[in-house]
Amino acid sequence: MDTPLGTVIVAGATGLIGRKLTSSLVESRTKVVVLTRSQDAMRAPVHPLVRYVRWDGKNQGEWTQYVESAEAIVNLSGQSIGEKRWSETRKQELLLSRTEPTGALVEAIRHSSKKPKALVNASAVGFYGNVPRGNVVENHPPGQDFLGRTCVAWESSALEAQELGVRVVLLRSGIVLDSRGGALKKMLLPFRLFVGGPLGSGDQWFPWIHHEDEVRAIRFALDTTALSGALNLAAPQATTMRDFAQTLGAVMHRPSIFPVPSFVLRAILGEMSAIVLNGQCAKPEKLLKAGFEFRFPALTGALKDILG
Repeated sequence: MDTPLGTVIVAGATGLIGRKLTSSLVESRTKVVVLTRSQDAMRAPVHPLVRYVRWDGKNQGEWTQYVESAEAIVNLSGQSIGEKRWSETRKQELLLSRTEPTGALVEAIRHSSKKPKALVNASAVGFYGNVPRGNVVENHPPGQDFLGRTCVAWESSALEAQELGVRVVLLRSGIVLDSRGGALKKMLLPFRLFVGGPLGSGDQWFPWIHHEDEVRAIRFALDTTALSGALNLAAPQATTMRDFAQTLGAVMHRPSIFPVPSFVLRAILGEMSAIVLNGQCAKPEKLLKAGFEFRFPALTGALKDILG
């Protein structure tokens, strides 16, 4: 069992990873303050170690009093990038859903008489943009596409906490694999119907991480005081979209021979097709050097565990 951490504030705790992280913290007897805009979350069954507190993700309010007693803050706020087609209005919504909560948390830290020791803030490997060749470690420059610019702004908001003496960790997550949500859930249906296959050319990199390792890496970032700055949260075994589809088909005992051409995806998704047509061979260099051990470093084992 992990060591208790005192009190940890989690923003974005009602998402897939946020819920798993909260459960992990509670299992180690850590008190969790969940900042939420969800009325349903406020009505959730009460756990003695979990307190649900309302916030709007933008403004200061009563929630800021909990910053005074927090040992750390984990910010996972941000709307799903794959939910709706990217109009200019939607892109602004996606950006603000990340930068506004981060800015609000940093402002609360600024006015707190007792600062938390760490701010662990979500980001994504989309920071790097499309990198067709070569390994991508944490010192790789940012991309110039929408996802790259969004991640740069997101991380810049979080890094302002460094000036306040707070250790800041930026979680550049790959595609988190979970059958109950995210990219994998959307890919399962065509494979179940025997029409699965790679998206686009299949040559693009597909940086992935098992949902359990994602939560364990966040806990590791909280616990490891020597870690700061960007962390690539992606499994060490690199794979392409084609390899991923073939492995998924093999695990599910289904064919992987029905690719979806790039032009079809662009026609359907527009600019949002970059999510699946672009990629990077993100390597978890800093995590591995710090001693983190992946429970699921290889794709076959990860998919077998997730799909039973």
